Amino acid sequence: MQVDQLQAYCLSKKGTTEEMPFDNETLVFKVMGKMFMLLGLERWERGEPSINVKCDPQKAIELREEYDGTVTGAWHMSKTHWNTIHLHQQMSDAVVLEWIDHSYDLVVSGLTKKVQAQLKDLPN
Repeated sequence: MQVDQLQAYCLSKKGTTEEMPFDNETLVFKVMGKMFMLLGLERWERGEPSINVKCDPQKAIELREEYDGTVTGAWHMSKTHWNTIHLHQQMSDAVVLEWIDHSYDLVVSGLTKKVQAQLKDLPN
């Protein structure tokens, strides 16, 4: 999967914006102002593609055990709630998109009822 494919997929989700709030290398995807995925452009260009996604704490542990070395606690983020997914050719695009969906859904579920209603009212 390429950066532009991930970017298009994330931006196709309702209420999503793309920002670079930390530096000129880290793309941050937010739903209604809350982060659900980060992507380091410099690492990607060095041939070390990875993304950070939010994850249910129990599922995060399970994924790290199942995908030892491929899924790790996210660097500089809460390792309880965030995983780094080290992408490689053996990694199925469908699995990566599933983890992005999980992150997006988890963040949406944590939004206030008012903000969730605003999200629902946005055009597709």
